[in-house]
Amino acid sequence: MASKRLAGVCYIKVDGEQIEVSGGLEAPLSKTKKEAVQSAARTVGFKETPIAPYVKVTGILVPGFPKAKLESGTDMTVTAEFANGDVYTLSGAWFGGESAHKGDDGTAELEFGGTDGEWKE
Repeated sequence: MASKRLAGVCYIKVDGEQIEVSGGLEAPLSKTKKEAVQSAARTVGFKETPIAPYVKVTGILVPGFPKAKLESGTDMTVTAEFANGDVYTLSGAWFGGESAHKGDDGTAELEFGGTDGEWKE
């Protein structure tokens, strides 16, 4: 049986422009979260709440990194390709969270929120 790559090199594109990343790529596996509903004696079922779509990644701030584009973008498309071939597309995306340029390694934690996230089948 051949081995399959499960983790490793990942890719991110924002509106078709590839961003250099060092890893740490993350996206939600589902659109909802289920939590137990408890009575005094036992679990009686569950409640389901939506999960906001997002993409998180560690970006490398190379010369030409599109800071202004990320800051001003409010309807971007973020495509995240994982090492195992899975692809998550975040649409209606904006750059959110608090991000800072880390001078010791030239990276920044990037977080994108959006209106919809879909896994490619």
